[in-house]
Amino acid sequence: MTERRPAEVFHPGEHLLDELNARGWSQTEFAEIINRPLRLVNEIINGKKGITPETARELGAALGTSAEFWMNLNTAYQLWKTDEDIAPIVHRASMRSKYPIRDMIMRNWIQPSEDTQILEGQILRFFEILTLNDQPRLANTAATKRSGAETLELNPLQLAWLYRVKHIAGTMQLPKYSEKKLRAALAQLKGFRAAPEEIRHVPKLLEDCGVRFVIVEPLPSSKIDGVCLWLGDSPVIGMSLRFDRIDNWWFVLRHEIEHVLNGDGRDSAIVDSDLYPNEEVADLSPMEQKANIAAEEFCVSRKSMDDFVARKGPLFSKQAVLLFAKSLKVHPGLVVGQLQRRIGRWDLFRPMLIPIREIVTSVSITDGYGHVLPI
Repeated sequence: MTERRPAEVFHPGEHLLDELNARGWSQTEFAEIINRPLRLVNEIINGKKGITPETARELGAALGTSAEFWMNLNTAYQLWKTDEDIAPIVHRASMRSKYPIRDMIMRNWIQPSEDTQILEGQILRFFEILTLNDQPRLANTAATKRSGAETLELNPLQLAWLYRVKHIAGTMQLPKYSEKKLRAALAQLKGFRAAPEEIRHVPKLLEDCGVRFVIVEPLPSSKIDGVCLWLGDSPVIGMSLRFDRIDNWWFVLRHEIEHVLNGDGRDSAIVDSDLYPNEEVADLSPMEQKANIAAEEFCVSRKSMDDFVARKGPLFSKQAVLLFAKSLKVHPGLVVGQLQRRIGRWDLFRPMLIPIREIVTSVSITDGYGHVLPI
């Protein structure tokens, strides 16, 4: 943005002198009119003093103008006198309005610098753009959860998270992706559902199938759960683990795996935000409906859940949940997660929703949660 400035602006004192000359008043006479010291009038005329609100009211009353007229003259002159180049301020404000620079620095995604050009260079490289006016390619490529729209514009926090996932995934060396292997791996994944410790095998299993699996801690308030994107013919699954619960882990993971198996995200990244609320399936896009159904069936099949609710509801007991989970060979937390959403009781058996974040991050390529990866 270019600041427009007049070629020259005069001190209000010059305008005051013109007014006095036009009326044939001396400075002494004018000082008597406004009942102020002659020295004050002289200093204003000679540009040694500015116009205060009080003085502006007195000048306006004596000369038949408004107080705002004199205040505006004074403000315009003071701004004109300022020689500081404000372009760097405008530039820094523009960068920070578009991208979460502070959060990115705190996460070590970019390095702090007082040099605006150095900081801008890092931003351009991170978001893979040539100028700050360019739109990052991934900015408008997230599939919405709603059926009424095709794309969802990511907010700056979500966009930065997405690019961090992309950059980290790009450094991984994996075998060629095999859809056949990934479908076969679903049976092995089911075997890991009963014990939280078995989750440690998941990253290696996905990598053997050619799936790049990355965990990136979300930026504050980004409400992002996962992403499916492709680097050429290589699929990427990114997860945030913002909810440290065993049910959420398996639901989000299986949801993203379904996107990979369906080939979703080849042309545009599929970013899942607020993936786990209690919402009507009919309100979702067909692609999201399919991924949600696959995730739900993986955790606890709908038929089994319907039967359990019909037999044991509305008064569910801990013992009933434990026995049901044992019969399905899944951790009780998966049953509780589905049950909570089914009946809207989010306080029900919460201790069974055990944390798994430490288990997962210790065996995965992780950025955040105490793990720092190079830029």
